[in-house]
Amino acid sequence: MSTEARPERASVRLSPRTIALYAVGSVGTGGYATLPGLVLTYFLTDHLGVAALAAGLIVTAAKIWDVVVDPLIGAASDRQLARTGSRRGLMVTGALTLPVCFALTFAVPPSWGVIGGALCVLLAFLATATAFSLFQVPYVALPAELTGSYDERTRLLGWRVVVLTAAILLFGAGGPALRRAGADPVLGYLVMGVVAGVVIGVGMLIAARTAPSTGSGTQAGESGTQAGGSGTQAGGSGTQAGGSGTQAGGSGTQAGGSGTQAGGSGTQAGGSGTQVDSGWRHQYLSGFRALRRSQPFRALLGTFLLQALATGTMLAGAQYVATWVLRSEDAVTLVFVALVGPALIATPVWTAIARRTGKESAFRVASVLFAAAAATITIAVWAPGAWIYASVAAAGVAYAGLQSLPMAMLPDVISHDERRSGPGQAGTFTGIWTAGETVGFALGATAVAMTLAATGYISTVSGTTVAQPAAAVTGIVLSFSILPALLMAASLATLGRYRLRRADIDDPTPADA
Repeated sequence: MSTEARPERASVRLSPRTIALYAVGSVGTGGYATLPGLVLTYFLTDHLGVAALAAGLIVTAAKIWDVVVDPLIGAASDRQLARTGSRRGLMVTGALTLPVCFALTFAVPPSWGVIGGALCVLLAFLATATAFSLFQVPYVALPAELTGSYDERTRLLGWRVVVLTAAILLFGAGGPALRRAGADPVLGYLVMGVVAGVVIGVGMLIAARTAPSTGSGTQAGESGTQAGGSGTQAGGSGTQAGGSGTQAGGSGTQAGGSGTQAGGSGTQAGGSGTQVDSGWRHQYLSGFRALRRSQPFRALLGTFLLQALATGTMLAGAQYVATWVLRSEDAVTLVFVALVGPALIATPVWTAIARRTGKESAFRVASVLFAAAAATITIAVWAPGAWIYASVAAAGVAYAGLQSLPMAMLPDVISHDERRSGPGQAGTFTGIWTAGETVGFALGATAVAMTLAATGYISTVSGTTVAQPAAAVTGIVLSFSILPALLMAASLATLGRYRLRRADIDDPTPADA
């Protein structure tokens, strides 16, 4: 990236309209992350009668699919940005297709049988995951393009997390309420899927309007150039990251182009050669190269993956804790209010702490607080009771920081890499990031399912009442307490290797610039 462009971008304060429109996208993110994580495993085990281990494998398989497609979607988003000047197209496609797929996921009745029902849920959830990734991957890439300021990114992502927190509360409490809207559980799940899917899709469509659109054949407002170069990329003379007339060492063409950037008057990669192989193998290799060359990205991604796994176990276990520990299926609403409600107040506080101490220091404090709060819930093995809500609320205060701070640090990582390797790969980073987040939440649900299976949990169909063995109830408590606490503690080791600070972003060294 040219040294002239960065200070100009960093000096611009984001408008309230931009922040508001971007934040609305978290209605979609919160809804998709919350309802499947909260009720899908329970839907399979206690509505369709699927064995706990099989239910966990179904959820995991759908999430593994995300890991496969997210890097490809990230690369496609980068190509769309280079070709059209905007990432908006993929975001709109995901917003329009997700509501239908989401509703179909919860439209399966028990009468279809265990195998047939499980297969239909798997296929519908695979389609839902794909639609969500089409939106989420470019959505996560936008902050790095909207502002170059260290603190403005914290402000942007802080408000996004406020909306995310409200969305989690809305879907976490409203989803189960919709499910109980009628006496027929089949109709209840269908209503929940339809209403939630529509709300998620609308939020995504609104957020897609924040994607910068600079016109066909341009990127970042330049005519026929990428990131301020005249016939060059990243300021090189016919090179990208040291290549001679090539991009990433190739000598072919850019997606069938002929030395031009989708209609621009200059060329991309600056020489007579152009961007090579845009096939799936090249996209995965681009992701591995990004991981290899960016140490801050490796540290931040490892931390976020472990923390997604920790919060994923709590999310997947919440319904089971409500039903079998607090002895009320409806108590899941109170668990969610206790977890998410404090975050509405705490998010601005974490933003203020990050301004004073730095994002990484605030992130570390939030991680320690969450681990301590989760660990105290282990006492429920011997003394279950309403006191659990207090521990969950303390975890909720920390949860606000765990959501906002790493998301504000990711654009810093992308900017740091741009200075060293050239622009145009934000989608590659966010594709890997979204895949890592997905893996964490998926394995969280899998960990809960495996714990239930190992402790003898009994699956049922709707309308059937059983008594769970004491070992299964103990397993539920441990998967909601000590397991996420240990994972959160492990994430502190990877966070300790994160080296970027405020001065690295707002006052880069000449070598970085």
